Amino acid sequence: MKSLFNTEVHTEILARTNQLTESSQGLWGKMTVGQMLCHCQIPLKIALGDYDRSKKMNPLMKLLMKSFKKSMYNDKPWRHNLPTAKELKVVEDKDFSTEKKKLITLIDDFHRQKDKKVWDPHPVFGSFTYEQWGQMQYKHLDHHLRQFGV
Repeated sequence: MKSLFNTEVHTEILARTNQLTESSQGLWGKMTVGQMLCHCQIPLKIALGDYDRSKKMNPLMKLLMKSFKKSMYNDKPWRHNLPTAKELKVVEDKDFSTEKKKLITLIDDFHRQKDKKVWDPHPVFGSFTYEQWGQMQYKHLDHHLRQFGV
């Protein structure tokens, strides 16, 4: 599994992100490209400790999500139209350029943490290894970039 800590993978993800345009259309799902760019920031913010944790997840959803932990970093691509936790949905309109710049900054910020070996637990999934954090971030970004054809 690729990892966002890998320099070549980091470069690949940035190149794919830069292929997105304001008119990019999703091949599945309901998000606009601006909403997707905003949504993709959330896991990176969580990893970097910059996410508002006052938004508590429904306990039932949290339990359900834990059953998917291994799928967060394994080699199997995620299915299209998987349900998204309400707390992670972006439903309001988002400015494409602003969200793209924010996402690129977060991708870079996360990649710069490639030498950090100890990470705080994820608020839903618990502990991940260094390798799993990098793989999970790659897998989420890859899923949504494929959603928008890049």
